[in-house]
Amino acid sequence: MNAPAKNLPMDWVEMIFTKLTLTYGREFLSRWEGVDLAEVKADWARELGGFLLHPDAISYALGHLPNKPPTALEFRDIARLSPAKPLPRLEAPRADERVVAEQLAKQLKLKEALAPHADGRQWARALIARFHLGERISPNSLKTACQALRIHPSELEKK
Repeated sequence: MNAPAKNLPMDWVEMIFTKLTLTYGREFLSRWEGVDLAEVKADWARELGGFLLHPDAISYALGHLPNKPPTALEFRDIARLSPAKPLPRLEAPRADERVVAEQLAKQLKLKEALAPHADGRQWARALIARFHLGERISPNSLKTACQALRIHPSELEKK
């Protein structure tokens, strides 16, 4: 359940009314002719209660008054236009050098493992070279090497 909204302190409302009276004179006060001024101020206190923690918005509204005397709702709308205060900037956290080094090493190993090898059939060439040097190579290994190099096994005898 939401907590009830707090009213703006009456001394703040009095200050607002003083400024608006000085700015607009009788035109401001005549809006409530025949109405209990204490009730009018209580209404302003309720309508502006959301600015209790943002007095800068009240100051903004007082500095940006319209040509005609505002109602409580119009004054509230002007206060809502107050630019937000910039938030303090936090320093970026420092990285742990050991953790950074470990992560870089992992990335380098992964990069090496995934890097395409210059010659993916070097094993087949090496096997056939060993065969030509007279080493005994199993027929299945020779057949597989020939398939990898796309040569016919009969071409091995010609060299």
